[in-house]
Amino acid sequence: MIYTETQTAFFPPLQIPLTRVVLGFVFILAAVGALYAQTNVSQPDENTIVIEDLKDSPVYSFGKNVIIKQHAKEVFAFGGDIIVEGKVDGDVGTIGGSVIQREKGMIGGDVIVIGGTYRPESKSPLRNPGKETIMFAVFEDQLRHLTQNPTQLFSPNFTPAFLAQRLLSVLFWFIVSLVFTTIAPGAVSRAITRFQLSTLKVVAFGFAGFVAMTVGVIFSLGFLPTYLSAIVGLMAFVMLMLGYVFGRVALQVSVGKQLQKFLLPEKKHSETLAILLGVVVWTIFLSVPYFWIFALLILMSVSLGLVLTARSPNVWKKV
Repeated sequence: MIYTETQTAFFPPLQIPLTRVVLGFVFILAAVGALYAQTNVSQPDENTIVIEDLKDSPVYSFGKNVIIKQHAKEVFAFGGDIIVEGKVDGDVGTIGGSVIQREKGMIGGDVIVIGGTYRPESKSPLRNPGKETIMFAVFEDQLRHLTQNPTQLFSPNFTPAFLAQRLLSVLFWFIVSLVFTTIAPGAVSRAITRFQLSTLKVVAFGFAGFVAMTVGVIFSLGFLPTYLSAIVGLMAFVMLMLGYVFGRVALQVSVGKQLQKFLLPEKKHSETLAILLGVVVWTIFLSVPYFWIFALLILMSVSLGLVLTARSPNVWKKV
């Protein structure tokens, strides 16, 4: 009994709760991770990240310039430049920035630049044979500002340039809608009838088709060969764009005709005026901060729904 009491009085510290053990391991891992990060990644200023050696994981940057000093696996930047002084094993890509390859820098994969330029210092930059350079040097300042401040995508500023773009959009869609209703008035009329008679069905089919198309494209990119995934993506893009144009024209005409019924007497109804009213309304819907996201989703769903529910004209006659 004396031995037992002595043992009990001496060894209680070993009865450590499991939560403390777990927290201890988490603290150790966090400390090691912080030490590792400090060793391989540094930030000399608020707009620049310097990578020393991260060859086992890709580098992603948002709104900051990235400098590769020694080694990195892959580098992707949004709204910032990428300066390669060391070696990058894989691809280097940026949106709203430029890729600058120093004379001794090495890029093993493709170079993808959207809204910027690819500027190698050497006339014969160190690249693996067969790798491609894809560059779209358009809207550089706009893309850089957008990627550095993505909230403006949901809440745009009503500047003179923004208003001018909306006016051009009204003019563009008015001409497109006028051409569609002139060339294929029957198709537009049947689409309007389908939408008015079975709105929920059209929206449901369109939304399901949009989700299925998105999942299919993602699956093809991950599991199919490159050429097959490219074909699938191109087919989905073409179908989406054609459906969007046709569906938007039909919705604009439908909304314009409904407004005419409430605003004007029947004698003053005009197809051209209905198109103009519909174009103006939908342009406003797609320009309102935050609300435009839902308007665009509805527009895409209705557009695909009209394509997927297209049938013989007799099926959609009013009873």
